[in-house]
Amino acid sequence: MAAHMTNAHRRFLQVLMSNRITEGSEARKLHQHCCETDKVYYAHDKLDDFISTINSHLQPLFMQIRKGISEDDGRAHYAVVNLAETEVTKMASDYTEMELELFRKTMDLIILSENGFASSTDILNLADQLKTKKMKKKEAEQVLKVFVEDKWLSEKNGEYTLHTRCIIEMEQYILSYYQDLAKKCNLCHSLAIQSQVCESCGIGMHLPCARKYFRGQTEPRCPKCNEFWSCDTPVFFTGVNRMGSQT
Repeated sequence: MAAHMTNAHRRFLQVLMSNRITEGSEARKLHQHCCETDKVYYAHDKLDDFISTINSHLQPLFMQIRKGISEDDGRAHYAVVNLAETEVTKMASDYTEMELELFRKTMDLIILSENGFASSTDILNLADQLKTKKMKKKEAEQVLKVFVEDKWLSEKNGEYTLHTRCIIEMEQYILSYYQDLAKKCNLCHSLAIQSQVCESCGIGMHLPCARKYFRGQTEPRCPKCNEFWSCDTPVFFTGVNRMGSQT
């Protein structure tokens, strides 16, 4: 039998859905605020249990609060995911078919790239090749801006990658659709778009995961095959950092 769903749980869920994605420290503050506002028992280390209660009630609706990590800095984030929807139907109510096609082609470029990024130039060059309807470059620039504002894409210096929200919500779709290309991090077992790859056995690791794993090691070695790790060990992460990206 599912644990009782209180007004604190409902308030927490509403804010998460409104935010689209919530960073871990903000989720912890929200947890405390909701419990104190609705006079429900609060313990700072019980966020996972609190979310588990909500998920037990969301299950019949094919929805779930999922936790993922930012590929930039390794911080935890939470998002509400609709498990019944595919990549296309997830976004269909917010965008035109032409905009969705541009997003799919952008995702192709990002996942097919060696470093998990696609340049604005490459994306804009696709605008007049869309099957639905050709898009002017100015129009495509505006659509990309909206994708960034809606947290499907992240942009830094004219380069685009998938936002943490996109990775959390579309992980299963990406792993299925791009099954020969998409990798999971060998350490946290989540989808890795920006990653370092072992030249010997081919496993991949998120940059934050690699940073944590190799910390203090003078001669880093692959956690799977034990061969020397030839990629530069990531040192810090601020914003979208491409150091040591997949090669």
